[in-house]
Amino acid sequence: MARRARLDAIKLTDNAVTRIKELLSHKPEAHGVRLGVRTRGCNGLSYTLDYALEREAKPGEDVVEAGGVRVVIDPKALIHIIGTTMDYKEDALASEFVFNNPNAKGSCGCGESFNV
Repeated sequence: MARRARLDAIKLTDNAVTRIKELLSHKPEAHGVRLGVRTRGCNGLSYTLDYALEREAKPGEDVVEAGGVRVVIDPKALIHIIGTTMDYKEDALASEFVFNNPNAKGSCGCGESFNV
């Protein structure tokens, strides 16, 4: 019996891929970005992004590659973000990564934190 193809933990929009490529162009030693969550904000958890400087993922980390970019997901964050779509939006007031997370049960008014 054939196994089903493994689905990526997150999806990246074209805008997110383009922005990550821009960020990585300024940090040539980075091999991608690292996505995590931490306890912060008025609603419990917030997303964190940093450069992934290691070529290989650490044990337990999940790696998503899309559009030529690599997103390494911290193992502690994985359960909170499975199925999330990562986008990048710009408007007259802000430019930011936006996470459409089906696991989030609520978020604060400013969108800085969420709970599951």
